[in-house]
Order: sequence, then C-alpha cells, then structure tokens
Amino acid sequence: MEPEKGDSLLDFVSSVAGEELLKVEENLGDGFVRLRVSEAERRQAKHDIRWVEDAVVELLRNSRDAGASRIFLATSKDGHLRRLVCIDDGEGIPEHLQQAVFEPRVTSKLETMTMDSYGVHGRGMALYSLMSNAVEAGVVWSRPRRGTTIAIVADTSVLAERKDQSTWPDTQVFNGTSAVVKGPHNIVRTAVEFALEAPGVDVFVGTPADVLSTMRSLAAAERTMDSLFDDAQAEDLDVWHRAATAVDPERLCLLARELYGFSISHRNAQRMLAEEIPPLQSIVERLGGPSPPPQRPKRAVDLAKDRRTVRLEREDLDTVATAAVSAFRQVAEKYYLKTDPEVRVSATSDEIRIRLLLQKLE
Repeated sequence: MEPEKGDSLLDFVSSVAGEELLKVEENLGDGFVRLRVSEAERRQAKHDIRWVEDAVVELLRNSRDAGASRIFLATSKDGHLRRLVCIDDGEGIPEHLQQAVFEPRVTSKLETMTMDSYGVHGRGMALYSLMSNAVEAGVVWSRPRRGTTIAIVADTSVLAERKDQSTWPDTQVFNGTSAVVKGPHNIVRTAVEFALEAPGVDVFVGTPADVLSTMRSLAAAERTMDSLFDDAQAEDLDVWHRAATAVDPERLCLLARELYGFSISHRNAQRMLAEEIPPLQSIVERLGGPSPPPQRPKRAVDLAKDRRTVRLEREDLDTVATAAVSAFRQVAEKYYLKTDPEVRVSATSDEIRIRLLLQKLE
C-alpha cells in the first residue's frame, strides 16, 4: 500500500493505522493480537474439525506457521482417548499467552495469513477449534525462540478417527514430485500429505517412546555431549534438544512428563539411555527422499570415559541421597526451610550431582 498523490505522509500513516485498528480488538503484546469477529470470519477456513485427522492437520500447520523446521508428532491411544503431542522448534509462545492462544481470534499472524490446500490459516481459530473439539488441549511447554509442545486428548467416540491407524500410505513420483496414491486416510497419511506439501520441514511421527528416542538421537548428533550436560547452557536449548540432557532413567521420565507430556515407563527410559529404541526417520527420508546424515557409530560403554552416565546401582544413589538430606536437616531450620526436601541424584563419569529442592515453611 502506497500513499496516493496529494496525500501527506501523516494522512497516509493515519489511514494505515485506521485499517489495522479495524482488524484488531486487543493488542496482547509480544506480537500477539485478538482479532475482531469480522476479521476472524474473513479468515474462515474451508472446513471445521470433524475427525481426529483434522486435528492433526491443524497442529502441523500451527507448527509450520510458527517457523518450525522440525516437527515431532507423537500419537497414542488408551481406550477411546487419542492423545496427540506436537513438538516443534518454531518461534514459541510467551508464558503469559499460553492460555490466551486457545481463545477465539487470538493470532500472531495479523498480516501473514497462509493459504494452502487445506484452506486459510491465520484467522486465530485453529487452536480454539482444537480445544472446542478435544477433551483436553494445552501448551505443555514453550518459550520464545525455543519451540513449543502442544498436547490434545480427543474422545474418539465423539470426534471419530479412521479405523486403520497402522498402515502407511503408498506414494508415487509424478514429474519429480511424490504424491500419495493409496492408503487409509489415517493419522499417518495426514502427516505424510502435510510433509510432502511442506518442503524444508522435517516431520517425524510415531509413539511417544519413538519420538523421545528420536529427539535424543538427533540432539546428541547436533551438539557435543558436554554442552548438553552443562546446566548453564540448558536455557539455550530448544525444547526437543532437552530430551538429551537426562543421564538417568528417573531424570528422563521427569523431563518426558514436564516438557512433552509423555508418561514413559522406567524400563523404556533405561532402553533409551542404552540406545535400544531406534530413532525414527523423517517422513521424507522414509519415503525415499534425501538420505539422512550419517549416524554416529555405536560404541561399547566404557565406564571410565562414558559421558552419559556411570552405571551406579540405584541403591547406591539412594544412599547418597539419604546422606545429603540428613546433612541438610542440620541447617534447614536455621533458614525456615522444610526438612524433607525432594532430592535428585545423578551421576556422570566424573561427578555425582545432588539437587535439593528448597521449600519454605508456611
């Protein structure tokens, strides 16, 4: 938009500002606005969420439009409840807006609506639609420039899904472009079709254990092990990188729950630390796209050199924890702190780390 001949710069600026005000009901800060109803209706998408697979589309589009280059989709089912967790390395959501983004007409895309094969995206209704159709929906973890984890739980007796959720679709190449030609319209096919239309975005889909193992493997390949274990650098890690910072099963289970909303067993955590759960290929790699970067060769565990963990027995770590709490109690009352703090103990090749979580007396 340019000023017309005869208009002053002040008139032009005022005109542009007026058009923006017509679109915005409330400025929420940090680039987020609440659109007016009329503007949200103008951005109406082609279809509503009628299937679980539609919810998958909205999660993936939301991550793509946040600038993500990697998206991890974890899916699991317990009875009628389908759980979807979407983890990305996009722009992230400020903490004070993590509930507001699920309200209608809240968007960060005032001038960047996206039109794709699914319709219009950017009207501030996608996450609201997800929440409206799900039993649970929310941001598990997010920070600006550190990515986002969003989880939803859908009741498939209300929001139906395709019956066959295990079959991968068949694809063929036409004029140098891959396309889906056959297969059930399930969650996997939805993710495949999205990945084929989103060049530059690596999409991984699997169980929570598969996804967690994949994030650990990719993070370890991209960063030195020392940097992953440095607490001072933890705040500089993307959410998916943080999966690789755990050095014992207890810590891995805790991170899985707090960062990704995963509930993994102690046994699966041990298997991941031992690299027994193979990482996923991205969808494009699995369909025969560009070869993945070479994997680090597996090596025998050397307890004297291994940076990940010394295999101390759990009972020995418990002995250290008990001694630490006993010593702490001698000074806790002096500072009006509770004498039974939660304690976390982990070991690397050259140190034992003890963390006492302090709580003031009420």
